[in-house]
Amino acid sequence: MIHSRPFQFFNGDVPLAARVHRNVDDLLEPQPAVLVTGSWLTVKEQMADRYAAELAARGYTAVTFDFAGWGASGGTPRHAELPARKIDDIVAVARAVSTLSFVRPGAIGYLGVCASAQYALRALAAGAPIASMVSVAGWFHDTATVAPFYGGADGVALRLDRAAAAFELYQHTGEVRTVPAYEPGNDRAGMSFELPYYAEPGRGAVPNWENAMAEFSWAYWLTFDGLSAAPAVSVPTLFVHSEDCVLPDNVRHVAAALRGPTEILWADGTQIDFYDQEAQVTLAVDAADKHYRTTLPS
Repeated sequence: MIHSRPFQFFNGDVPLAARVHRNVDDLLEPQPAVLVTGSWLTVKEQMADRYAAELAARGYTAVTFDFAGWGASGGTPRHAELPARKIDDIVAVARAVSTLSFVRPGAIGYLGVCASAQYALRALAAGAPIASMVSVAGWFHDTATVAPFYGGADGVALRLDRAAAAFELYQHTGEVRTVPAYEPGNDRAGMSFELPYYAEPGRGAVPNWENAMAEFSWAYWLTFDGLSAAPAVSVPTLFVHSEDCVLPDNVRHVAAALRGPTEILWADGTQIDFYDQEAQVTLAVDAADKHYRTTLPS
């Protein structure tokens, strides 16, 4: 039986709502810990808690949390995809988890699904006390490689203009203009292409998730560099990916640039299959378990 209890971390004065998932109903037995995060614009009750339950069943203390400005965490502005803030949150949570007596000393892993994998890469480069990394359907981008998802250079320019207008509003009135995080066919939405995961109850359309994105998020998302930190990272890293997932060539690029041991497990499935489908989740967690057992201190 998996026991999941609420927990709280802080990044400075900002409270970060968390959950601790374990297969024992006490906080006495030290276990290796794995921090688990999901895609951009999401909350912990989506893909992160799904993976955490599977990892807890295998004997890990799995920790999920909402980034500042998202879900049950504090922080303003709300619904803003701010990579630098998310990277700082990862560093803060990893440092806090390293102080807990029910976590085996030095044995902290990370599992990032989709976009949070590139944030974890940056957090590792910034010194987060994480000993082993797993990327599942990892999204790693820079402006050149993300542009085709949004209509190329013209689509990027359009969204950056909208972000600039949203900044004007925010700076003069404090109002955060929001657009849907997901709405097929709406080019103002964060995700305007068909991704049924976000529309289906029992999958991504969970009650804890508000389908909203601060429109000025485009200025950060479209200019983020998720690639160049790789040479500064030396922890053992596993990539679970598919040729039908996003940006497989970027995964190859990042893996080749890392200074530590790397492995890529090529699997079958689309991007959203790795969010919650039984076959892909089981394959990814089994591979992560094998990876952590050889790379986390015993």
